Amino acid sequence: MNPVAIRLLNQQLTAPQFSTPAEVVSHMGAMQAQEYRMMRWAVAMRTCKPSHKAFKEAFDKGKIIRLHLMRGTWQLVSAEDYWPFLQLCAPKAIAIIKGWMSSNKITIPDDELIKVRRIFEQTAANYGSATKEDFALTLAEKGLQMDDHRLSYHIRMAEMSGLLCSGELHPTKTTYSLAEEKVKKPTEIDRDESLMRFTRKYFQSRQPATLEDFVWWSGLTVSDCKRGIELLGDSIHKETWQGRDFYLTDDCRTRGFRHGKILLIPPYDEYLIGYKSRDIVLPPEHRHRAHNNSGIFQPIIAHDGIICGNWSPFKDKCNAEFFNGETTSDAIQDAWQTYVRYKKI
Repeated sequence: MNPVAIRLLNQQLTAPQFSTPAEVVSHMGAMQAQEYRMMRWAVAMRTCKPSHKAFKEAFDKGKIIRLHLMRGTWQLVSAEDYWPFLQLCAPKAIAIIKGWMSSNKITIPDDELIKVRRIFEQTAANYGSATKEDFALTLAEKGLQMDDHRLSYHIRMAEMSGLLCSGELHPTKTTYSLAEEKVKKPTEIDRDESLMRFTRKYFQSRQPATLEDFVWWSGLTVSDCKRGIELLGDSIHKETWQGRDFYLTDDCRTRGFRHGKILLIPPYDEYLIGYKSRDIVLPPEHRHRAHNNSGIFQPIIAHDGIICGNWSPFKDKCNAEFFNGETTSDAIQDAWQTYVRYKKI
């Protein structure tokens, strides 16, 4: 087994199979979207023809939704997965929010929660895509003054209740729309079916991965993660590599890898953040160049899947810094030009 090549193929980072951003997000199940601008490149680079406009169109039409789904952080999910994954992950997400509130000595009584939620609903309906500032202004007009932290907690709780989801794509600001207007609510599916879908999408897009990787990524309990794997039955199997047990689906992609490819990977990308153990693609001695212990991830360069440098997404020219002895090559310039073109089309 060549885990690096298999991950590149199944993460759609080499020989991508999909034409649209919505197809990519659906395949991945959920994608980290911490960096508002760079989440677009994370999706686009996994399509056959990367396009900023194609991402914006899918986002604005509600084919792609951004929300705080797992681990208290931002993710992108497809419209088809929004409601079942919200139902599955919301209880743990709410517990995280309440834990943060407790540590910050913030208490929100039920009557305040209900009142603010009604104001959010009316504001989102009036604006179509409302910003945090729009909510703050409307609340103030209603005589409710609150600091930024308290407002953020209210917004997150409204997200987890299924009231708010992402609105249209703003150049720099998060916007919110009414979820039931943005995403059609499907026929109710039971928890096991949601868990099975969630598990399948994780392993189909990040294989080979371990149980520990899945537990870390999902934020679910170990019991839930084991149950999800069990529900997949014969469609998933286990292989041992260097003393670790990895899961792979029976339709795992293994062909299409080509040597020599350079990837300009955005910060918080699933290529690293999708796993608890990252040493397969990131040499331990260079870990600090990719992320720190506080969960801050940097833009990285991968050569044949191995992390070997950093790059600067917001510069006018290709600014690459290698930490493994490599030098600038035609491959890095080609990767940069692909990124530049994506922003224009």
